[in-house]
Amino acid sequence: MAYRAIGRKMATVDVTDKNFREVTEREGIVILDFWATWCGACKAFAPVYEAASESHLDILFGKVDTEAAQQLSESLAIRALPTIAVYRDSIRVFFQAGALPRPALDDLITQVRALDMAQVRAEIESHAHVH
Repeated sequence: MAYRAIGRKMATVDVTDKNFREVTEREGIVILDFWATWCGACKAFAPVYEAASESHLDILFGKVDTEAAQQLSESLAIRALPTIAVYRDSIRVFFQAGALPRPALDDLITQVRALDMAQVRAEIESHAHVH
């Protein structure tokens, strides 16, 4: 599924219980914002997140309404809002509660872009054999 049209800005994608796997199991970087309508910090973070989505057109930015996607929120153990989850090449590489100021969000994106995914996969594989 193509989420971005060439040459045009796209707002964030709504992520639900139904499309979560399709969104996160893709190549590249996916950033998810778990939020709720009653969450003041989520409302304050929304413009920062939206602006970042317009600056980084190669990244899929998704928003998960935790009230609508309760099964997903429970399965991921979302305990505080907003929570940011970052996936790269279908591997979750970041998961943290709390709104990020724009410089911190940009720094996170820079760090995720710089990851050596072969090394990340090797670390996951080595941990899988420990258990």
